[in-house]
Amino acid sequence: MRDNPFYKLAPFIQEYIYRNKWEALHDIQAEAIGAILDSPDHILISSGTATGKTEAALLPIITDLHNDPPATIGALYIGPLKALINDQFERLTDLLADSSLPVQSWHGDIAQAKKTRFLRRARGILQITPESLEAMLINRHHELKRLFADLRYVIIDEVHALIASDRGRQVMCQLERLARLQTRTPRRIGLSATIGEPQLTMDWLRGSSKPPANLIQSSRQARAEIGLEYFLLPDDRQDGRKAKTGADADSACGESARFGANPPAMLKVEPSEYYEHLHRMTQRKSVNKTLIFAKSRADTEDIVVNMRQLSERKRRPSFYHVHHGSISAPLREAAEAAMKDKDQPACTAATLTLELGIDLGQLDQVLQVNSTQSVSSFVQRLGRSGRRGGPARMFFYATENVREARHIGEELPWNLLQTIAIIQLYAEEKWLEPPEIPQMPLSLLYHQTMSIIKSHSALSPPRLAERVLTLSPFKAITQEHFRRLLRHLLEIEHLERTDEGELIIGIEAEKIVNNYRFYAVFVDNTEYRVRDKSREIGTIPEAPEIDSTFRLAGFTWRVLTVDEERKLIEVQRVQGKADTLWTGGGAQIHSRILQKMRAVLLSQDGYPYLKARGGQRLQTARDRAESSGLRDTSILPLASGRWLIFPWCGTRQFETQRLLLENAGFEIPNSCAPYYYELDCAASCGADAKRRLMGGLQPLPAAAKLAGRVPPAELIRDKYDGFVAADLLREAFSRDYVDIAGAIESIEAL
Repeated sequence: MRDNPFYKLAPFIQEYIYRNKWEALHDIQAEAIGAILDSPDHILISSGTATGKTEAALLPIITDLHNDPPATIGALYIGPLKALINDQFERLTDLLADSSLPVQSWHGDIAQAKKTRFLRRARGILQITPESLEAMLINRHHELKRLFADLRYVIIDEVHALIASDRGRQVMCQLERLARLQTRTPRRIGLSATIGEPQLTMDWLRGSSKPPANLIQSSRQARAEIGLEYFLLPDDRQDGRKAKTGADADSACGESARFGANPPAMLKVEPSEYYEHLHRMTQRKSVNKTLIFAKSRADTEDIVVNMRQLSERKRRPSFYHVHHGSISAPLREAAEAAMKDKDQPACTAATLTLELGIDLGQLDQVLQVNSTQSVSSFVQRLGRSGRRGGPARMFFYATENVREARHIGEELPWNLLQTIAIIQLYAEEKWLEPPEIPQMPLSLLYHQTMSIIKSHSALSPPRLAERVLTLSPFKAITQEHFRRLLRHLLEIEHLERTDEGELIIGIEAEKIVNNYRFYAVFVDNTEYRVRDKSREIGTIPEAPEIDSTFRLAGFTWRVLTVDEERKLIEVQRVQGKADTLWTGGGAQIHSRILQKMRAVLLSQDGYPYLKARGGQRLQTARDRAESSGLRDTSILPLASGRWLIFPWCGTRQFETQRLLLENAGFEIPNSCAPYYYELDCAASCGADAKRRLMGGLQPLPAAAKLAGRVPPAELIRDKYDGFVAADLLREAFSRDYVDIAGAIESIEAL
């Protein structure tokens, strides 16, 4: 009996399990209980959504804290989303009801009175976002030892959402700054449903601490039901919304099928049919809860507006919600509550805000509008359904807009190909993208430098360097790099020297560092609040004109007043079409996905989840690839001296190719990253275009030279890059964004 993990748990936890009628511990929970209670190591727990990862970490941790109560906060739970923390807080409150361990959630929406009461006798479990933890490190520096000296555990949830971002690196900096105040290193427990490269993730979790990190991984394979259908829609520039321009047009270039004036009859344009299909899928009697994912906030708004209009026209129940970062907190919480209500049907259209592990209860299906950008995102979203033992159900919609075609690159169904490739990569190989971790995260370097100075009020340059450069995200940053950063910050008056030679926050940085937005390392632009009478609806990125209309929270609004000083827009709900106020952003796509897309296009394989119209569209694309010669070569002639190149490589390698070619004197008049580009030669490339290309690129330039061709504005990619010296930004770009070897390898494979 003593070997049974269940009997290692605290008695009140055993009673909780009995009371909630758990049939048994999941395998991942049983293994984690032993690993956490019987070893001193860090632990990475990798298991599918709804397999009990959170409980796998919490049950043994709570048991340990119950058996040996810490003198301060004993466990720190770091979650990437407020909604996720709120959800976990409810579950933890129930679990700890019969214990003496307190739990407190901590983020911007929690009342200050609750935070103050908790801090008077800080112990138990604290659930917090990275931004709120940063605020603690800055504003409560002299209290940190009292709060965290006996911290035993740090739980980092949704590791895959943090590891490849500045936000995740910020968390590592925070933990290592706290460790300087502690007598022993708290154990780190990472949780994730999708891990592309476990060893790299374990190294990240360990950071600069000494204990090793071990992996606990579930072998359980959930059943999945997948479908994919295709819809050809009219040109979206003709439906009354703003046309896509600039960078947004580039990000959408893969979503347009350019058949010219006469698309194939079998793929006839029926704009209403697409929304009718979505509506039927959500209104089926067998479906109670549906989650719809779309690439952009604008798409989620369009979907819900159309679903509500169809419900009204058909006199069907309307239970549709929108959930994204620009919706007000009460409306987001209302959507979450509706999804958790077992007795009422609900459907929510969301961006990635509901991709992470908030428990939505029994979710019947996930509908995905156009391809995800990664296999990892597909797996995460697939796992949102299929809870409580049922199969995971996910239905994809691949859409294109009819526009005039100039060549085959503009005719291929990139969205459809990408969706199939992503599904097949996971179905055939269980492949997931490995995280890409930059060597020189300069925006974060600025942020942590200013945060550490602010928390200490003043520091000498040597002491500051010791505190910053020993943080694991900056292990590739040299003393010389840091001196160059500090010199620049002194020049632009973001830092000042005291008479004693110490560094303090400069006058030009005070308004930045003293603003609550400084706690976040992600871009958080000032937006306009939208209000309908006294009700907050959400925010929009720009001020519209009086009497214009826009969509937000699934409704159309007419602008009544705009208060520029207060950044406040008063609106009135109306019917009709409206402008799109959000632009879509491009995401990095891995080379393996592009290579799989090529294999899908050039094979004759069938896919059981592909519905009739999608199968027909795939076949027309395969026929076109055959007739164009794309099956035999990825370099197709367009005209004398102009070629169409399909590099079949990821975003980073694609952009490096462009820099290499432009550096060698070639011109690229048009491109659709990362799918194809048009290339102009100074003279005719001749019959052997590939040899001409490779010869023109020799000798290969250094990465630093390519970075020198990048316009200064394009070097600013992260929140605080604008405060970093240009020469440092170029060096970081050459190391973290240029991949000459990968670019040349893909050219050689053409």
